[in-house]
Amino acid sequence: MNIEELRDYCLSLKGVTEEFPFDETTLVFKVVGKIFCITDLQDKFSVALKNDPEKNIELREEFPAVKPGYHLSKTHWNTIEIDGSMPDDLIKNLIDESYDLVVLKLKKDEKQKLKDY
Repeated sequence: MNIEELRDYCLSLKGVTEEFPFDETTLVFKVVGKIFCITDLQDKFSVALKNDPEKNIELREEFPAVKPGYHLSKTHWNTIEIDGSMPDDLIKNLIDESYDLVVLKLKKDEKQKLKDY
């Protein structure tokens, strides 16, 4: 997976927008204004994704490319180095899980906004 494939995949999900809220190299993907995916366009290609705390521990144990979230909650976020050691399908599944977790926590009016997309 490369940055263009990551971007295309994230933007294919319902209600997703992209922006640079922190600086000119940190690309953030949001669903109804809530962050579910973060990547940096300048440094090593990696992606930060939210997941269930227990699953995060399992992923870190199974894959050396998966580390606790960099500058994020280490309990809820992982930073995954995209170096070819993990299958693209698994990365896409993890993006989906991050997206779904964020959507699950949306308020009622935010969920309605997402339905209207």
